[in-house]
Amino acid sequence: MTAGMHTEPDGAEVVRTAADAAGSALAPLLVLDRVEEFLDSESLGEGPLAWKRIGDGQSNITYLMRRGDREFVLRRGPRPPIAKSTHDMLREARVQKGVAQVGLPVPEIFAVCDDESVLGVPFYVMELLTGDVIIDETPPALNTVDGRREASEVLVDTLVDLHAVDLEAAGLTTFGRPDGYLERQIDTFTRLAPLVTERDLPLVAELAEWLRTHRPASQRAALVHGDYRFGNVMFAPGAPARVEAVLDWEMATLGDPLADLGYLVAMYADAGTTGNSVTDLSPATRQPGYFTREEIVDRYAQRSGLDVSSLDWYRVLALWKSSVFLEDMFTRWNAGERPGDDFAPMLETGVPELLEEARALTR
Repeated sequence: MTAGMHTEPDGAEVVRTAADAAGSALAPLLVLDRVEEFLDSESLGEGPLAWKRIGDGQSNITYLMRRGDREFVLRRGPRPPIAKSTHDMLREARVQKGVAQVGLPVPEIFAVCDDESVLGVPFYVMELLTGDVIIDETPPALNTVDGRREASEVLVDTLVDLHAVDLEAAGLTTFGRPDGYLERQIDTFTRLAPLVTERDLPLVAELAEWLRTHRPASQRAALVHGDYRFGNVMFAPGAPARVEAVLDWEMATLGDPLADLGYLVAMYADAGTTGNSVTDLSPATRQPGYFTREEIVDRYAQRSGLDVSSLDWYRVLALWKSSVFLEDMFTRWNAGERPGDDFAPMLETGVPELLEEARALTR
């Protein structure tokens, strides 16, 4: 049995049957008998489930599961209600199936459930992979100056490969509407912002107006990941650095590839940054050898051939969008919908700090 896995419900987050959650203020995240029934229909293992919550995701929820002699991963969105166009597990599964066809490293998708009567939200089941994700520490095999630099190179080169995906070969030509992508991003998050907050954050509107006024012209259309960073890239065990899988495709669409680069740089920690409490997502990368933000941009520009002179605009977009997502988490936590969440309380000051960081870039 995999270490740390549970064989019994915990009475709140995980229940044996839906009836066991009767009277609870919060819907369960796993209903074991319903998941087992679904897995039976997909011929995924036999017998009762063992489970363990894994990953560092702050919005979607991922479980390691064992059933008989099989192990796999189940991924679902948060408890309803869910804002439209967010936490879309069906889209996330579709894009991973597509990019797998053209050789991009992603987990194999075993089954997708669009029946919300099972868990209240769609979910999918995928392959369990073994590897390392660089967050607080560097894997021992890469923990030298040369190894850390190599990991940075691979991180950037994989993003360039992602943006070069042949959309027709991947079956993703209708996955999004690249024309008008940047305008729609601004419009969508402007509409969403007042729906996810219960406090006054005037910089949200101020930055939205700045983004509209200074919007650059997109150079080309590409598959956009939407949350590309070290925390969503799994490295294969050992050396040299090699990507085992790109994870967390929830935000993927067709659009402007510099949106991914701007997000990567905005969320990246290097020796020259102190780090916002809510965007310091890979503190290990302050170690010698890892790329600086400038080196990330330079290598991407060289490999992709794109003009990156307007990248600060994309960094502002990334920070501004993140403020809306994170404010939604904070509001849910305040409403008691995220019990035991140690991250959400930091957002009381973290979201305003994020907005100030974005405004500083506009100057």
